[in-house]
Amino acid sequence: MKSGVVIIVAGIIMVICGLVLFYAIQSSPQIESFFRMIKHAGTFIGLLGMGVTLAGVLLYLINRNQPQIQDFDVKE
Repeated sequence: MKSGVVIIVAGIIMVICGLVLFYAIQSSPQIESFFRMIKHAGTFIGLLGMGVTLAGVLLYLINRNQPQIQDFDVKE
């Protein structure tokens, strides 16, 4: 498997983990600081996952095999 695809999959998993951490905890004014920290960590992990996914897509696009350029004889 190419490295770009592996990085894309890792980024998607990070986004999913971030969403689970963020939405698993209910928001309320009296939330404990530990749970608030987990919720903020979910936001951070989700945003990092988006960046990792974008980096994987760019790496995949850069490392694609380019078709050979055919040289045609031009007579002048």
